[in-house]
Amino acid sequence: MDLWQLHVFVSVVEEKSFSRASQAINLSQPTVSTHIKELESHFHCRLLDRLGRTTEPTRAGRLLYQHAKKLLSMRDHAEAAMQDFLGQTRGELVLGASTIPAGYLLPRIMGEFSRSYPDVTLCVESGDTGQIIEMVANGRVELGLVGALTRDPALEQAVVQEKWCSDDMRLIVPAEHPWAKRAAVQLEELKSQPFIGRERGSGTWRSILKSMADAGFDGQELNTRVTLGNSTAVIQAILNDVGISILSTVAVAHEVESGRLAALPVNGLDLSRYFYLTLPARRTPSPLCQTFAEVIRRDGQRR
Repeated sequence: MDLWQLHVFVSVVEEKSFSRASQAINLSQPTVSTHIKELESHFHCRLLDRLGRTTEPTRAGRLLYQHAKKLLSMRDHAEAAMQDFLGQTRGELVLGASTIPAGYLLPRIMGEFSRSYPDVTLCVESGDTGQIIEMVANGRVELGLVGALTRDPALEQAVVQEKWCSDDMRLIVPAEHPWAKRAAVQLEELKSQPFIGRERGSGTWRSILKSMADAGFDGQELNTRVTLGNSTAVIQAILNDVGISILSTVAVAHEVESGRLAALPVNGLDLSRYFYLTLPARRTPSPLCQTFAEVIRRDGQRR
């Protein structure tokens, strides 16, 4: 057994496919199969089951996967620490971000970081807030930027979340909407309009429902006809008169400035929130991750 074989094994588990793993790590499929067979021969047990088009780890495979991830992480930490000591910061950092950070906030940080560390490759996994927090907890990404705190007791023990920067949300309506020229909207008025909701794991949606609950308003009373998976889809739906919604002003800045959409406060509803830097609680971040986290913290202070 060697670390490269474990790397191949982890790739198959995470890709759930020998063929996709071979593409991900740039090896032929027969070579990947050979490495897996050698691991199974070494441990004298079956590690993977092929179930139709999907490959799943056996119980022994799940156990090995947990330890393999730790060993590979230790290898990456050792390499990064030595490069940092020698003043040669390089390597790959895999991070995760929910919709608003990934699309509107992270690119600027990545640009600043890449200018300072040109030999570092940044890989970004995107998803909703719940998915990104889970990725941080299980080690799929080293850090995450999300729009809400986790409410899952298991994940609360697995991650550390710290405030990064504030966000300002508003009710977003088309420019031709009867409310577009108003200074504000009353909370009860929202019931009268078709409303566009977000998927269950959305940090934006979670913050909206919490703010409504704090104001004594039941979000279930909204006339939510459509639920969409990201801010871009919601913006397009508003522009096409599907309904109205509440969004981060960061996401709609261009459309509001161009006069295509209007952003309104809702009286009695606190629509301020925070984005959170999310790190694993039980694993020591790599030197590269620590460096990037400091860049994020400085950016949050500037904001």
